[in-house]
Amino acid sequence: MQRAGRHGRQPPEGGPMENGVGQEPGTPEPLGPAAPRAPRARPRLVFHTQLAHGSPTGRIEGFTNVKELYAKIAEVFNISPTEILFCTLNTHKVDMQKLLGGQIGLEDFIFAHVRGETKEVEVTKTEDALGLTITDNGAGYAFIKRIKEGSIINRLQTVCVGDSIEAINDHTIVGCRHYEVARMLRELPRAQPFTLRLVQPKKAFDMIGQRTRTGKSPGEGRVASGKETLRLRTQGPAVLEEEPSPSEEEAARRVDDLLESYMGIRDSELASTMVEAAKGSPSVAQLAQGLDSVLGEFAFPQEFVAEVWAAVCHPKGDE
Repeated sequence: MQRAGRHGRQPPEGGPMENGVGQEPGTPEPLGPAAPRAPRARPRLVFHTQLAHGSPTGRIEGFTNVKELYAKIAEVFNISPTEILFCTLNTHKVDMQKLLGGQIGLEDFIFAHVRGETKEVEVTKTEDALGLTITDNGAGYAFIKRIKEGSIINRLQTVCVGDSIEAINDHTIVGCRHYEVARMLRELPRAQPFTLRLVQPKKAFDMIGQRTRTGKSPGEGRVASGKETLRLRTQGPAVLEEEPSPSEEEAARRVDDLLESYMGIRDSELASTMVEAAKGSPSVAQLAQGLDSVLGEFAFPQEFVAEVWAAVCHPKGDE
């Protein structure tokens, strides 16, 4: 006994097939080449946004990298893109755990933190490490992501997490990447005072509550499932991809910790890129070659590359 097909009947044995579906006997075959299938419609990815210090809610779409994202936000709120220091996801607070990096969940609410007051701080480097972890917004501003407890910077009450570093000793560093700024600070001589010019984000109003989920627009359907993210790339278009697995997230966190301990920076997108490179490298030497070809400007030391390979391929605690 034959099992009925989805439509309750099987195509006749030996009958002609078109696109995998049986045709009734006598149905004339189409003449000429088959018409090309219409391209699959790409879903509209619409995100909601506010200024972190308070504003109406805006809607943005059509960006493929961080600079374009900032330009879209700036257009909505009629400000300059250079006013935006960084963005957080689902909270208006300066929460570095919610910092927008290279990926945005499809239900994330984007809060833009804009320039506030400028301040200058004199620092004397009494130790090699200042106790700063630097990151950047991908659009030209490096800012403070973490301050180590008990460090030189921690003793300066005017320096805060979220402050953008605009200049070191009147030398502007706008446009520099975070690793370049970290290198400059490491190379400053000890016992010689220097000046940091900082820009703090504009303070948020207390009445703004955290946003954890957004309402879905009609037609969003599968796009707002929360199981996919929009990955922003420095070069090329943004890519819609599945969320990383827990093991991939853990590996990226370990590599991000290594970046902080070796270089004084944190960069989740860079860490994810290095995890992908390490997973495809059977040895430390091959990983070093791969990283040098695509990330040569970082000049990673050999011992750091070995730590990355071990953290991804042979994490402690694995059998």
